[in-house]
Amino acid sequence: MTESALEAFADQMRVLQRECAWKRQQTHTSLIPYVREEAEEVVEAIESGDSAALCDELGDLLLQVVIHAVIAEEAGEFTLDDVARGVIAKMERRNPHVFGDAVATTVEEVMALYDAAKAAEKTDRPENAAGEPGLQV
Repeated sequence: MTESALEAFADQMRVLQRECAWKRQQTHTSLIPYVREEAEEVVEAIESGDSAALCDELGDLLLQVVIHAVIAEEAGEFTLDDVARGVIAKMERRNPHVFGDAVATTVEEVMALYDAAKAAEKTDRPENAAGEPGLQV
């Protein structure tokens, strides 16, 4: 079976984490400025309407996601697959009109379902109580 580009990239980041002195020294905290910078560059690319720039900047933001996952993986905290499984489950919970039996035909109905699912998550996991605006993911 052929490895996906995302899997190949994750493997590449694992090699870099082992072989590159700078990357080995990085922590979640030390990488905060880069996450912020790359997220802002994604916004700028979107606002510019330049799809090639957006593709490039999304790659840079993906690099941040993967390097954080690799750091966590090495610490025995979680893996990139855990991150993906978590967001898949979140999308299923927050979109019951697509992945469940709920019915929503308007944006308002979708938002009500989403907000209810998100509120239930906060009740189940109080550490997630940081306020997130609107429909994000």
